[in-house]
Amino acid sequence: MGPWRAALSFLSHLSKNKQLKEVTEITTSLFGSLAKTGLGHGTDIAVILGLSNEDFTTIDTDKINEKIETIKQSGLINVSEDHSINFNYKKHILFEFNKSLDYHPNGMRFEATLKDGTIISREYFSVGGGFVVTQASDQVAQHPIITKYPCHSQKDLLDACNKLNLKISELVMLNETAWQSEADTRKQALYIWNEIKNCIFRGINKSGILPGGLKVRRRAYDLNKKYLQGQKFSSVADWIKAIKKGPKDFNTVNKWISVFALAVNEENASFGRIITAPTNGASGVIPAVLMYAHCFTPHFDEDEIVKFILTAGEIGTLYKKGATISAAMGGCQAEIGVSSSMAAGALTEALGGTKEQVCQAAEIAMEHHLGMTCDPIGGLVQIPCIERNSMGAIKAITASNMALDSDSSAARLSLDNVIQVMWETALDMKSKYKETSEGGLAKIPVNIAEC
Repeated sequence: MGPWRAALSFLSHLSKNKQLKEVTEITTSLFGSLAKTGLGHGTDIAVILGLSNEDFTTIDTDKINEKIETIKQSGLINVSEDHSINFNYKKHILFEFNKSLDYHPNGMRFEATLKDGTIISREYFSVGGGFVVTQASDQVAQHPIITKYPCHSQKDLLDACNKLNLKISELVMLNETAWQSEADTRKQALYIWNEIKNCIFRGINKSGILPGGLKVRRRAYDLNKKYLQGQKFSSVADWIKAIKKGPKDFNTVNKWISVFALAVNEENASFGRIITAPTNGASGVIPAVLMYAHCFTPHFDEDEIVKFILTAGEIGTLYKKGATISAAMGGCQAEIGVSSSMAAGALTEALGGTKEQVCQAAEIAMEHHLGMTCDPIGGLVQIPCIERNSMGAIKAITASNMALDSDSSAARLSLDNVIQVMWETALDMKSKYKETSEGGLAKIPVNIAEC
């Protein structure tokens, strides 16, 4: 999503300066981690679609391969409705494997050539979760919106909640009114929930082999079929109803959590539409925990779902401010670790935990992901990434249960402590254990078929 958004931003920059129709070609250079895992992550595909002015929130994901093939065969990219430019994949998408840009490991440079020979160049950095920044001053808001009670740490969060006698989700809702009404915030949260449900449902209804050459077989389809004894469902609602009517013993529930996570990340690995939380590679943890709560805990309906999503988002912002959510910067602890922490705190909030227990749950979850390396085999977000989402979800639920049954005043570590340590660990971690596919499991020889 980051490179896709960067490409769209570059087109917007050209359009704003009335240069877009003067463009004859655009060359994209991918640096550092973006180059080393670019093919496996589909970064090249994202750039091409972004330069084609496609919207990642609405594109028909089943037609992505067809669109890419059409562009490659025609040698043309439609950068706007009325302007096409020449495109040659090998010439216009460059993987700079041995070069990095200083600001961030996930760097990219777009260079547009105009009719008069002028070259317009801009650099962008994908910092995780689909967020893109530049080093240019024009990326800083001239009139930033300030929330009523800004929170940059656990201390800020708890101080504001204590001052106003609010739960964490209530404080987040209050702060969101700086941008939109409570009704609109609730609507957006439920939109996210709807997308999560649809993503899981698509995942459990698709079988076959994931793209990329590792020949990883989709598992959510077969597992769902096995656990529901072959029942078929035409709607998400009926599918969820069947799960709720089924067994609720520990082993069954545990298996369903894995199915939910696998379904999302198999969709991600095949360029399906997912909810990035906090990143695409870790996008299965929060949906798995939220669907678990909806299916297997009593009275977990829309109000609790909204609380969950608001709280998860707030915890995620603390990591963005105090550490990182980018595996290229911090290893997998910055993705699965953060998502597990977000889910643990959110579940605790939705199940009625105190604000202190919410923070404790988030701390516990991250504490047991510290130092986790990012080592995708072949640069593909498949092995070990897909299974790690299942494990992250289980850890989140365990962390929540522990916090809910604990006296949080006796906790010796705070969420602020663990975020600081996570960032220090990220800085100490060798680059080969980050998102480069050069260390850990990624260095084990595996035959990758042509794809």
